[in-house]
Amino acid sequence: MSLETPNAVYAGGFSNPPVAAAHAFRAAMNAMARPGQVQDITGAAPPDGISAAAGSLLLTLCDPETGVYLAPGTDSGALRGWLAFHTGAPVVPAEQADFALGSWEALMPLDRFRIGTPEYPDRSATLIVETPGFAAPNAVLSGPGIKDTARMQLPELTAFQNNAALYPLGVDFFFTSGSQVAALPRSTGITREA
Repeated sequence: MSLETPNAVYAGGFSNPPVAAAHAFRAAMNAMARPGQVQDITGAAPPDGISAAAGSLLLTLCDPETGVYLAPGTDSGALRGWLAFHTGAPVVPAEQADFALGSWEALMPLDRFRIGTPEYPDRSATLIVETPGFAAPNAVLSGPGIKDTARMQLPELTAFQNNAALYPLGVDFFFTSGSQVAALPRSTGITREA
């Protein structure tokens, strides 16, 4: 079945939702707990234009109470319908998003996303950044969840360093490619790879 047909919104969800969602949730939490470490995450077959990893995150983390921003390049009628059918999550402007999906360039500027408040730092956005792959590292990561240091490829360093400087405020990041995910929480320190 083509994902361009009206029935496409009904396809591509978890085949065994309780089990698949549990596996995907564990992969997402492992990624966030171990910054820079790539995890396998599968189960979803979202519409063309987004990875299985990003689709699996959306199915696992979104519900009717979580607003999702779809950046240019990922926003489509097929994805909106798929997201609505499988999660009930509303599509919202960037400034209201709990989760945002898109390429790094399409998600810019970062300062439009919620960073939480001193009383509620958890009321911030989590960005799901679609990447072509996990290339050679250009950043050294340190902080919670990292024994000494970890290494990761980031689209740029300054934006992530500025975000980390806001801690405990700031946004968190998932990076997705194919059926893999890595994460960068706001608590992670970032320096340039030597």
